[in-house]
Amino acid sequence: MKLFRTFLFVALLTGCACGELRAEEPRVLVYTRNHVTDGKGYIHDNIAASVAMIRQLASTNGFLVDASDDPAVFTPENLKKYRALIFSNSNNEAFENDAQRDAFKRFIRSGGGFVGIHSASGSERQWPYYWAVRGGKFRRPPPLQTFSIEVLDTKHPATAHLGTTWQWEDEFYYLDNLNPQMHVLLAGNLATLKDPDKANYPGKTFGDLFPLSWCQEFDGGRQFYTALGHKIEYYSKPDFQRHVLGGVLWVLGQEKPKS
Repeated sequence: MKLFRTFLFVALLTGCACGELRAEEPRVLVYTRNHVTDGKGYIHDNIAASVAMIRQLASTNGFLVDASDDPAVFTPENLKKYRALIFSNSNNEAFENDAQRDAFKRFIRSGGGFVGIHSASGSERQWPYYWAVRGGKFRRPPPLQTFSIEVLDTKHPATAHLGTTWQWEDEFYYLDNLNPQMHVLLAGNLATLKDPDKANYPGKTFGDLFPLSWCQEFDGGRQFYTALGHKIEYYSKPDFQRHVLGGVLWVLGQEKPKS
């Protein structure tokens, strides 16, 4: 609970400041690589739906979309085309080599934005820099179920439409190595969650609330992450669409957080 209160305290003090905007229509890269080794590695069946949703949202909200699952797109020259990278349900190794990781790092440090959706938290499990960009490292999910979500920022563009509480069915992802300076937007109510192992983690660290979505600024870039988004049908639900869109627009600097 003490650590969670630190999140909230820092968020109230710092918020999520916006930088200067560029006039041209921004382009984003939706990246969906799921690396499988020896037949091992879970691949979500929602990837096509997630890409289609982002393309639809882009068509009416002033940004352009490319999509790929090929790590060869991560070169310094190619990434100059993009204002943000959206890792949508990627999993396991996102990159094939350190040159691609270096291109990703240079993109963030040059002010590029990052959005992570659902299993993007499971990408690059051995690379601490990626955990820092995302805001945390994937640990495990309890069984899919309905639970209660507390909306901790009711003015941010990713959450302003949700009211103060939100009932939602999903995988309740636990992450660790969380950034204590992240601005928590949504927190799942652990008291409403059936999980026989939650005494082991997260235990009492966060009290009854656990971060599920946040924004932050790290190493020159702006980042938004949501742990939600397991099922195909979620990507056609207006509340979830507006949640993701608000995060993307915030990362692009098209809407300022209202504190």
